[in-house]
Amino acid sequence: MTFAHYRPKIDPSRRPVKVETAGFMHVEGSNNPALAEWEAAGLEQPDLDVIRAYRLERIREQLRARDVAAALLYDPLNTRYALESTNMQVWAMHNPVRYAFIATDGPAILFDYHACRHISEGLSLIDEIRPATAFYYFSSAQREHEHARKWAAEIADLVFAHGGGNKRILVDKCDPVGLLELQKLGVEFEQSQEFTEFARVIKHPEEIKAMRRAVHACETGMWAMWKALEPGMTENELWAELHKANIARGGEWIETRLLASGQRTNPWFYECSDKVIQKGEIVAFDTDLIGPYGYCCDISRSWVAGIDQASAEQDALLAIAHEQIATNMDLFRPGMGFKELSEKGYVLPEDCRPGRYGVVLHGVGLCDEYPSIKYPEDWDASGYDGVFEPGMVLCFESYVGRSGGREGVKVERQALVTETGLDLMDVFPLGFFPS
Repeated sequence: MTFAHYRPKIDPSRRPVKVETAGFMHVEGSNNPALAEWEAAGLEQPDLDVIRAYRLERIREQLRARDVAAALLYDPLNTRYALESTNMQVWAMHNPVRYAFIATDGPAILFDYHACRHISEGLSLIDEIRPATAFYYFSSAQREHEHARKWAAEIADLVFAHGGGNKRILVDKCDPVGLLELQKLGVEFEQSQEFTEFARVIKHPEEIKAMRRAVHACETGMWAMWKALEPGMTENELWAELHKANIARGGEWIETRLLASGQRTNPWFYECSDKVIQKGEIVAFDTDLIGPYGYCCDISRSWVAGIDQASAEQDALLAIAHEQIATNMDLFRPGMGFKELSEKGYVLPEDCRPGRYGVVLHGVGLCDEYPSIKYPEDWDASGYDGVFEPGMVLCFESYVGRSGGREGVKVERQALVTETGLDLMDVFPLGFFPS
């Protein structure tokens, strides 16, 4: 018998079970421990159909406001936001193998990777699924331009068919070789992330329900980390507890490896390693976690390992971090300008300013999102103004480490902007010893 002619017998009891469309949010059934945990915590189930319809309409609102025929989305998070379709998200971030064409007044078409049509069938917002034409070098090599011309012809046909004479489109990310071919066919494009960032910035109340569940799952992982923390384990071993808890609850990935201990906490941004955690050392981390429903949980805490009393210097550092976040949250008001908050915000001690964090606060949704609020010292180089609005979700940041000091602390809190102020989403204790 040759393999070419072999056909295995199929056990009917082992046929694939059809997954309901809710499964595309990666929370699929009773085996997920988070479902019972969320119920016990009183966290309501989000209406996924409402979320999906709202998000696609937010994209189309931006297209209408800019008088364009369509959007072409390559960023996997934008494709997910618009259509809820996911497929090998991290891999697709550096291999442009799938994309979406969203007509302003017309169909939403998903172009997916080879033989992956079945993954997104049943998603109600997708009008059509087609095979993608990839033209990046790994896939195409010397045929790159040939494939780009084929890709451009298909996109141009869609623009002409559904644009009503409007030949302008918005593109989030795309290799220039393809855009040049598209331009030759008479399609006008603007490459920008502005329209997707502006669409994603205001969350629907049902999105907030999903985000609260994601934060709860993240904090469940943080409790697993705290319970596992012992002097003698490595930073990587501790960090693995968060990954395990996230994946078990339908989460997806962690964007960074920001966990450090002891002298690796100052300056910040060392990523976790095989360093052994010592008794009495600070362990600081930033979750940067893409959790259930695809929503980001970006919260930070700092602990002390193996003892029940921090040093005077450790307590002093944590007190500064807590005061910074509390001051900035108390100062915050909806309708306030970005620059105003930056200028009026907490001023770090002189010896902590050189190592300050990159932002005072930032938005969050499917990942870290618009806006990004800089320190006054950094405003001229990279700051931009705007207005805080209800429906934004923000992360208030603090890193405190003295110049020449041995250790530093990282604290970050996530909050919803309401009509009157802030509604905290994270509840994990703030101290060095959470239990």
